[in-house]
Amino acid sequence: MRDMTIPSRIAVLASGGGSNLQSIIDHFRTEPAHQAGAVVFVGSNRADAGALERARAAGVAAFVIGDFRDGAALLAALRAANIDLLVLAGYLKLVPNEVVHAFAGRLLNVHPALLPAFGGHGMYGQRVHTAVIASGAKFTGVTVHFVNEAFDQGPIAAQWPVPVLPDDTPQTLAVRVVRLEHAFFPAVIEAVASGAITMGADNRSVGSIPAHSPFAPRDAQLFFRPD
Repeated sequence: MRDMTIPSRIAVLASGGGSNLQSIIDHFRTEPAHQAGAVVFVGSNRADAGALERARAAGVAAFVIGDFRDGAALLAALRAANIDLLVLAGYLKLVPNEVVHAFAGRLLNVHPALLPAFGGHGMYGQRVHTAVIASGAKFTGVTVHFVNEAFDQGPIAAQWPVPVLPDDTPQTLAVRVVRLEHAFFPAVIEAVASGAITMGADNRSVGSIPAHSPFAPRDAQLFFRPD
């Protein structure tokens, strides 16, 4: 078992511009998050991904995934970097089973809705927000979950709601969901990195976000505002 008094070495996989990655890097350079972990490795399936440029600018090792289906190669790179916690931040490829199994309970993804609703293969980005509005749902939100072999079906680590307003479009809703994502996702990663949230032997999440976070349970109304 890992010594939780030693900060977690965090790897982030991303396919795009890396705005979520940037929020994670920035978060773990503040206290007390810095005591829980640090981003030390960033990988992408695209050599031209903005996420890799953000990593290099932050002094973080950047790695191009040559073949996203090659689980052995990715796992070898992660092990060489001594990674404790693997995070998917806009990574649009299915993580190979070898990696999923090796990082069971230590692999997180973020989804822009309240799973299990509006999840699954092909449900990402604007497609999710379009489906939410078309359904007539009054609330959507952000879900951070542990990753298993199926898209968006791993144990939920934490969720936070966002209201769907009567005049919302997929674009306006996306703005508020992304704003929440950039704050909430790093807070949940910190909770997992510190051991405050874990995946139990029964494949259910155990624990909660620590009291010092604005997302601790006592603040459950924080993001019900439309602004």
